[in-house]
Amino acid sequence: MSRTRRIAIARIAQESNALSPVVSTLADFRRTHFLEGDALLDAIQPGGTEAKGFLDDAELSGFAQAAAAHQLNVELVPLFSAWAVPGGPLAAEDHAWFRDELKRGLRAAGPLDGVFLTVHGSMNVVGTPEPEADYFADVREVVGDDVPLAVTMDLHANLSTTKVDPVTVLCAYRTNPHRDHAATGRRAGKILLDTIAATVRPTTAWRSLPMLVGGGFTLDFLPPTLAIFRAMKRWEKHPKVLSCSMFMSHLWLDQGEIGWATHVITDDDPALAAEVAEDLADRCWAVRKSLPPEFPGPREAIAQVRKMTWRRKLGVVAMCDASDVVGAGAPGDATGLLRAILDEGRGLTWFFPMRDPAAVAALESTPIGGAVDLNVGGVLDPARQRPVAVSGTLLNFESTESFGKVATLDLGDVKMVVTEGANLAMKPDFYTDRGLRMRDADVCVVKSFFPFRIYFARYARKSLYVRTEGTTNFDVWRSHDYARPTWPRDDPTSWRPADRARRGVGG
Repeated sequence: MSRTRRIAIARIAQESNALSPVVSTLADFRRTHFLEGDALLDAIQPGGTEAKGFLDDAELSGFAQAAAAHQLNVELVPLFSAWAVPGGPLAAEDHAWFRDELKRGLRAAGPLDGVFLTVHGSMNVVGTPEPEADYFADVREVVGDDVPLAVTMDLHANLSTTKVDPVTVLCAYRTNPHRDHAATGRRAGKILLDTIAATVRPTTAWRSLPMLVGGGFTLDFLPPTLAIFRAMKRWEKHPKVLSCSMFMSHLWLDQGEIGWATHVITDDDPALAAEVAEDLADRCWAVRKSLPPEFPGPREAIAQVRKMTWRRKLGVVAMCDASDVVGAGAPGDATGLLRAILDEGRGLTWFFPMRDPAAVAALESTPIGGAVDLNVGGVLDPARQRPVAVSGTLLNFESTESFGKVATLDLGDVKMVVTEGANLAMKPDFYTDRGLRMRDADVCVVKSFFPFRIYFARYARKSLYVRTEGTTNFDVWRSHDYARPTWPRDDPTSWRPADRARRGVGG
């Protein structure tokens, strides 16, 4: 039998919204998901739960599955796994803590044959726009350049040379809404293990596009991006192509260099890697003019809901407040849609999420069934939002692991769930766990761009997106300062000059 190969595993993952004034902290990670040592190892074994409340099997479970199936004898060396709900930039001192903890864990691990790290790829830190590059550099500082490093990323990651160059194996999700976390871990894990076994020699190429939006809704199962995902799978049938990834960068970053990218891993064939990366980049560039649809304003969306009589009778309408999507890092305290519902949504039953720590604190001493008369919203992002006065009764008050303290209010037509922590309303149980029944709702407001479509599939007979005003407006590109002409604010004739400049190559 071959000697045991020791591979360290870790996660530091959050999607950051640089426009949010709410700074993320280590406490947000500990509240959402933080495991280390044996607890992490147990969570990723068969029958374990890697991310409680979210996923049984995610990237690290996928890697454990790849290790169990591989010819090598593998010892997993668990460091820690930290995963937070998307939010504002991480505090600088907590970024420093993660760096120190990562290096401490790697040094304490002893000799390693590989490192497997899961990140988002669009994390932001106060004063540090590309913190994941710091983590990769820290890994290299401890283990050196000869130990292979595998990294998985969200497909909304933003690539750069400082992120790509230190990494041996890089793989992204290939579904949107994301549902292939474990599969991505297995794919990256197999390439890492084959590299350690010396049965493959990864050679990579990537291309960057000066392109912020395109591809319509960018769903993997609908045109026009469906064709790109299919092209990646066709390329992977080539015996030398190990993996293809496409990155549709997170929009709300405080960086000049943002854009879509492609990345390819081949087995000892750099020319083929470049050919495939170029082909996929051409395919991405070809769909840039398929822009996301224009979303209606609140009053137009409410009028549309009123016409959906049978859809509401047979289920619910899931309405995404697209300007305040907590799943993309927004604060979750926007009031534009709520104000419109209170004015024009009468006669319909609405389930509505609101984040307001001050309101929750004020309600803690209110008896169940007691009268409620207070302002909600507009506290976390006062530059963009204004509080709204509401009156009703307190239905429930509880302490939760995921959302902190939670108050459920009956405001008549509106049943409001007010949270202390991030109100990631993307699953029906955000409401049903509060005692609200799906069959009683006409409209469930969600704070998620894509995953809610999966979780609400049983109940939603229609999904609507509404534009209000907040930190996740899709047209943020109109006011952002980019390093070079970028679609759609500008219309470059080719992606190649910007790509060469960004990657620092001549020609």
